[in-house]
Amino acid sequence: MTSAELTTAPTPSALRIPGPATPYQGDIARYWDGEARPVNLRLGDVDGLYHHHYGIGEVDTAALGDPDDRESEKKLIAELHRLESAQTDVLLGHLGDIGSGDTLVDAGCGRGGSMVMAHQRFGCSVEGMTLSAKQADFANGRAAELGIDDRVRATVCNMLSTPFATGSAAASWNNESSMYVDLDDLFAEHSRVLKAGGRYVTITGCWNPRYGQPSKWVSQINAHFECNIHSRREYLRAMADNRLVPQAVIDLTPDTLPYWELRATSSLVTGIEDAFINSYRDGSFQYVLIAADRV
Repeated sequence: MTSAELTTAPTPSALRIPGPATPYQGDIARYWDGEARPVNLRLGDVDGLYHHHYGIGEVDTAALGDPDDRESEKKLIAELHRLESAQTDVLLGHLGDIGSGDTLVDAGCGRGGSMVMAHQRFGCSVEGMTLSAKQADFANGRAAELGIDDRVRATVCNMLSTPFATGSAAASWNNESSMYVDLDDLFAEHSRVLKAGGRYVTITGCWNPRYGQPSKWVSQINAHFECNIHSRREYLRAMADNRLVPQAVIDLTPDTLPYWELRATSSLVTGIEDAFINSYRDGSFQYVLIAADRV
């Protein structure tokens, strides 16, 4: 089933949008309810995993084939999607020892691609959350189609105030979604939901404090996505204040540049590609993975 079919398919039950805590959160809910970029949907149509993040790894030029081949664009899209899923594999690989009886939490789950991959990898339950009822419907429809809706579920809620019990999650993550919230509030909620010793992982773009201030490229990215990118220093400080002790801080910037350079040559450009490429190259923006344990 394609993204278009999932979008129009009936859902088991209607999801109600909860009253957002701030007008900004209402704006974000409306933004993602209305989002239908081909770069997210066409990549997901490759294999039914619909992501809302970017990719990492070297481009497989052999898989791209001859640029004069009439199938070249299809192959390029498949390669971009492979790099997206490779990014999720790296995140999931830092969650630690997860068993089939565990529950994971995906904060800002989008259309659910990472949740599906987590369940397929660990056999566990995965609870996702998003402010967008449209995204949640899509994710739950996809889980039902795969026959895993008893283990994978998206809920419309605020990631700063979730319905999950204290200490109920073995691990949790934000995959390119933490720039929409205050980090102290976010990490306080992850710390509450995680069991002692549980693992939190984020992959995110952040501005580099050594640059001095957010660059013009970072400002363009903020305006494009209606978000507020934080500095790397802010992440580490807020984690320390909320009982999350970093075990790994990995600079993925060199690993994500090939994705952006390839995407800039595709038919799926959105106009923001140059801002990412230029900011990664001049060092004002970084793509990082932080894995931390709840103590």
